[in-house]
Amino acid sequence: MILLRVIEIYLLLINIWGFFIMGFDKRKARKNKWRIPEKEFFLTAAAGGSLGVWLGMRTFHHKTQHKIFTIGIPCIFFLQLFLLGFCIYRSLRI
Repeated sequence: MILLRVIEIYLLLINIWGFFIMGFDKRKARKNKWRIPEKEFFLTAAAGGSLGVWLGMRTFHHKTQHKIFTIGIPCIFFLQLFLLGFCIYRSLRI
């Protein structure tokens, strides 16, 4: 049970981080200042923060003109959702 709680907290924090970096980068883009590298968004999404990055894209209207983001981030999210469902299914069968 403790491991499950740690995973829940991790996922909450990584998704908050993903949402935050989208907003932060959007603000920097408006001011023509230093930007967060695009690979950081994908690494955050791949590390479990795909929902936060995706919600940040939609909330801040950031990176929505880039196909790599509008297709890639939702694909990562749905892949993770599928894997989560598969793991839950497998754990219930054992």
